[in-house]
Amino acid sequence: MTLRQERSSVSRRLAYVVISVVFAGYLGNAFMYVLQAGATPARIAGSLACLLTIGYLQLRVFSRPSADLRSAKAYLALGALALLVFVPVPFFPLAWGGMPGFLAGSALLVLPGRVRWFVFGAVALANAATKIQYGIPPVGLAYYVMTSLVSGLVVYGLSRLPTLVKQLETARSELADLAVSQERLRFARDLHDLLGFSLSAITLKVELARRMLGEQTERALRELTEILGIAREALTDVRAVASSYRELSLSDEIESARSVLTAAGVAVTIEVDHTDLSPRSRTVLATVLREGVTNLLRHSEATRCEITISGAGGCVSIDITNDGAPAEAGGERGSGLTNLATRTSALGGSLLAQTSPDGTYRLHAEVPAEPAPEEPARGPRTQAPPIATRFAQVLLTVVVIGYGLMATLLASYDYATVGVAGIATAAVSSALIAALVLGVVSRPSAGPSPALGYAALAGIAVCVYVPQFVFGNPYLGGVPGFLGGAAAILLPRRVGWVAFVAVVIGQGVISTVLGENTVSVTWAVIAATNHGLVLYALTRLRSMLTELYEAREELATAAVTQERLRFARDLHDLLGYSLSAITLKSELTHRLVTIDPDRARQELGEVLEISRQALADVRSVALSYRELSFDEETQSAQALLSAADIEVTVRIDACDQLPKDVKVTLATVLREGVTNLLRHSKAEHCEIVLSSSRHLVTMDIVNDGIPNNERKSRDGSGIGNLTTRVRALGGDLHAGLTPDHTFRLRAEIPLSN
Repeated sequence: MTLRQERSSVSRRLAYVVISVVFAGYLGNAFMYVLQAGATPARIAGSLACLLTIGYLQLRVFSRPSADLRSAKAYLALGALALLVFVPVPFFPLAWGGMPGFLAGSALLVLPGRVRWFVFGAVALANAATKIQYGIPPVGLAYYVMTSLVSGLVVYGLSRLPTLVKQLETARSELADLAVSQERLRFARDLHDLLGFSLSAITLKVELARRMLGEQTERALRELTEILGIAREALTDVRAVASSYRELSLSDEIESARSVLTAAGVAVTIEVDHTDLSPRSRTVLATVLREGVTNLLRHSEATRCEITISGAGGCVSIDITNDGAPAEAGGERGSGLTNLATRTSALGGSLLAQTSPDGTYRLHAEVPAEPAPEEPARGPRTQAPPIATRFAQVLLTVVVIGYGLMATLLASYDYATVGVAGIATAAVSSALIAALVLGVVSRPSAGPSPALGYAALAGIAVCVYVPQFVFGNPYLGGVPGFLGGAAAILLPRRVGWVAFVAVVIGQGVISTVLGENTVSVTWAVIAATNHGLVLYALTRLRSMLTELYEAREELATAAVTQERLRFARDLHDLLGYSLSAITLKSELTHRLVTIDPDRARQELGEVLEISRQALADVRSVALSYRELSFDEETQSAQALLSAADIEVTVRIDACDQLPKDVKVTLATVLREGVTNLLRHSKAEHCEIVLSSSRHLVTMDIVNDGIPNNERKSRDGSGIGNLTTRVRALGGDLHAGLTPDHTFRLRAEIPLSN
């Protein structure tokens, strides 16, 4: 078991242990007050049945990470919990004052949107309203409202965090897969840009050399020499792609383009006038030149080509113009130009490909001579803390402050004996304890220094114990349990838990010494235990969520490394042999041209066959790395959105019969749509719907988080690439706001009969 897996396992066990102990404390406290009010067999049996059922529902239904909290079962359980919380109130009026917290917290878990917060507040007010007839003073009623709110948040938080831990554990592998997929696309692009040209050039030159054997021997020898050079360079390219390093020489590419075009019978004119370029800009322009020449050879019947490279105003441009416009200039022109557009835009440049009315075709690219420094690649959403971590921090802050307010209200019960000074002391001690807990003990950073931690513990101890002994009242010490929780967090593990137990027992002893009855002493022990565990759990679980979040990049990096190794093996297995064979046979042919022309022609025929097979292998590898599975992308989208605390609804019609290119395009749209949602919006709900008929398939991705920059989200290169893909299939893509103030990305693709 790895360290990450061990930590994940610990976080889950910790969550279940803390939830069980804290919930048992709430339920045990209520049962204790039932016994105090009258321990008859009927009351004992009835209260136990209700309390155990509440505990069962909370632990087995609402707190299970695998539970579907939007199902009919969950709503039924919530209704049953409401009955168990309010129906027993006439029989156990004051003893049942802590039970509405379970209902309030579970309502936050189950109910949707704003309704849950309305119910949350209504439950807290109802708890106080049911106590009015018993003559409870206003301070007591306020305490019942506050205890429902705080305990409700505790129930909600402790029930929700284990689910988030599980979701993040699932998302780790999904995010690693996403990084792998991005690396696959990069590999496919490099394969297309680097090896496709080389193998096409080899094929072309072999055909030319075969025709010249016996007639133009010197020309054939020159072509064979160039074939050897290209084959050797291709082998270097294979190694470069596998090791993820590649810097092209613009000068070499210019000469290569001149040679290949001339060999193909294309009259070529090249003009070069540019300033010094950075390696990145030089490589991009060389790639544009290579792709432009490759497209010309593959998709046109050009007889003339002009290549112009010039620089002005800090930018350098390249123009490749030929008189053989592609047969389908307006259609899909392959992934090569899309790759070039991605490369140029990454440097802050642009790419334009267009056909003129006179039948010429122009490819124009422009990049800055010195582009901005390249930023390190980052994983999705690393620019801000994850929602789960921020949620845990806000929850902890609210709970700590809430417990402090409850302690002050509890001290107000003894106003007659402690007076204004005692209540003020309780308020100040509660506030100081909360400040030390939030500012030092539970800091989101790596943690305080040992000296600062010990100082914080000492400060909390002073705030807890001095008021109790000065006024002779155990309710004036703020929240004593926070001292135990802080000790468990700041001290070494065994010492910390020994200190935790000592604080809990000590609070019981202090209550006994100060003359409290058995019920009050028991309450003090339970309260100190619960408060300390809640502080410890919310702090530790939040830090574990942060660790899991940070592990994404580590795991993604490892996954990418493994993918590189696998890709290197594929390159070696598929292309290494072919390119080596081409090199060897070309060398042999070069020696045989003047000695045995027939044998040389035979060897060239085999070189031609090998080069064609190698080119097919390149396309095969690139295709396998480009194709996306719609089912896998749907599952990945659900996991990622759930991990980001976004409620997702998926409705997918049967799509097994859809054409492969349609499914791949829809998978790409889904991936880009979810990526944009995560990066550019603050959505809480997302709906993914795919519907198909005989003639049309439609996919909608709708969310309620309007992008921070709606224009950017709509017009960015990602949406532009998707539009190109969808239109290549005769469809259309729309992205924008709806009348319902949601953001919708819709892809519509027609289906052939």
